Amino acid sequence: MRPSSYLVALVLALTAATVIMSLWLTDPGQALAWMWGTLVAFVLADLVISAPTRRLGVEVDLPVQGFVGQTAAMQISIQPTRGFLPKQLAARPDLDAEIAPDGDGQVILAPAADSARTHIRLDLPLRRRGRYAVRALWLQWPTRLRLLEIIASTPVNHEILVLPDVSPVLSGAIHTQILPLQNGQKDMRLRGEGSEFHQLREFAPGMDPRSIDWKRSARVRDLVVRETRAERNHQIILCVDCGRLMAEQLAGLPKLDRAINAALAMCWAGGLAGDLVGFYGFDSRPRLFAPALPGRAAFPRLQTLCAQLRYESLETNHTLGLTHLSGQLRRRSLVVIFSDFVDSITAELMVENMGILARRHFIVYVTLRDPALAKLVEPDDITPDSIARSVAARQILQERRAVMEKLARLGVLCLDSTPETLTTDLVAHYMDIKSRELI
Repeated sequence: MRPSSYLVALVLALTAATVIMSLWLTDPGQALAWMWGTLVAFVLADLVISAPTRRLGVEVDLPVQGFVGQTAAMQISIQPTRGFLPKQLAARPDLDAEIAPDGDGQVILAPAADSARTHIRLDLPLRRRGRYAVRALWLQWPTRLRLLEIIASTPVNHEILVLPDVSPVLSGAIHTQILPLQNGQKDMRLRGEGSEFHQLREFAPGMDPRSIDWKRSARVRDLVVRETRAERNHQIILCVDCGRLMAEQLAGLPKLDRAINAALAMCWAGGLAGDLVGFYGFDSRPRLFAPALPGRAAFPRLQTLCAQLRYESLETNHTLGLTHLSGQLRRRSLVVIFSDFVDSITAELMVENMGILARRHFIVYVTLRDPALAKLVEPDDITPDSIARSVAARQILQERRAVMEKLARLGVLCLDSTPETLTTDLVAHYMDIKSRELI
């Protein structure tokens, strides 16, 4: 409990009146005692009439888990043990900074007259993976005469587990995007140009005569076409850089989490397409390696491994990381590398080691493009500061483009995507690689 601003103002006013009366009156004792006694009486009366609302019952409902980059709804129900709710009620949760709402996190309510229960919804932003706690809920409300403010703490002791975002998988968006590999127009293209036998079909006008199986046609005495499809059971390795640059925030979320979300979506897409998917994480040294398994069976295992990846503050050692990966691979694979670089100088070792790895495997290099750089290149207002920022941003973009071109000359497929389109762009490139049989 603490004095309200009204009580502080009254005390200051009475203090000033006391000083003035002491200077002008010879015997102000009786008047001063009456003034201060009246104030004390009002404070005591305020406590008495506000006693029924000094105890409130609080119920908190928090999801057990949530996805990084999204929000978790914290439902709070408040009701008095007797009487009615105070006219103005403020609530503030005591929780970890990683899930703290923007601002001070305080919610001020004005319950309806004679209200016996009120509900509060707080949207907690899930900015990082991990396990975070909501320890208590602080409530604050004024007394009936607004001379005091009552502050109470209610223990909550709830935890929420923040996992990588698999909402594109749960919503069916990945399945819809990968569906043409099995049915539809692209499926016919795969069947006609693949290398794996699929089925025999009766020849129809318009089909390629080179696909006719003459031996079987002679056996059945009718033209039969040998239909093929794209080869399945390819090995895909999702390689995630966990170094310092990947811990940088981009559009409100670390680059590492965006890479993990896209990697899990890629794992599910590979399972739908019939490929094997493995996982590899590294920073200053190799961290995790999971051998390739069928995509759907590998998905829960990869989800668990990705949830364990930490935000590192060490520089990435691409030489050690990619050399170790090369020693783990026994067959030609599609290696998807999620990483980042600052400039062409720091990217030299990364480019060199990717070139070595690209001699045996098909490499897809995935990096995130900051949309803020494109806005800095063409500023709205022309000032010396904006021109300097524009020149620096243009130089950064040119160096990134030079590194991408160097990787492309080494046979590496580069994907420089924005955070919003990373998952869909990656799955689209995977479909194109499958259709062209580049693995």
